[in-house]
Amino acid sequence: MITYRVGNNLDLDAVIELYRASTLGERRPVDDRERMRLMLAQANLVITAWDGESLVGIARSLSDFSYATYLSDLAVRVSHQRQGIGRELIRRTQVEGGQATIILLSAPKAVDYYPHIGMKSHPSAWTLGK
Repeated sequence: MITYRVGNNLDLDAVIELYRASTLGERRPVDDRERMRLMLAQANLVITAWDGESLVGIARSLSDFSYATYLSDLAVRVSHQRQGIGRELIRRTQVEGGQATIILLSAPKAVDYYPHIGMKSHPSAWTLGK
């Protein structure tokens, strides 16, 4: 049975291992522990999914809990995908985020997933990064 928790007080090694096991690690700085630590510590809305004591999913967001919630990471272990865990992580993020709209940038491998769960594409998004 999958259980869900709110909060970012997590074991960093378990989080990094989850990112690697979900394929999100291909696009995140998993080899830079300090950066991963800061990413987790500075996120103000984190929902996790657990199979017993095993971390199997995470939704890591930044939110003002009023207007916008940026869902920066959605990761589910490959072994636990297609069980509704990602959808439930998003649903719980939406509930915890209050009236805020969820905004995200899709990973290339997940671009077909989001319309499947009812999210709408937005034609005007831009990024500026390092």
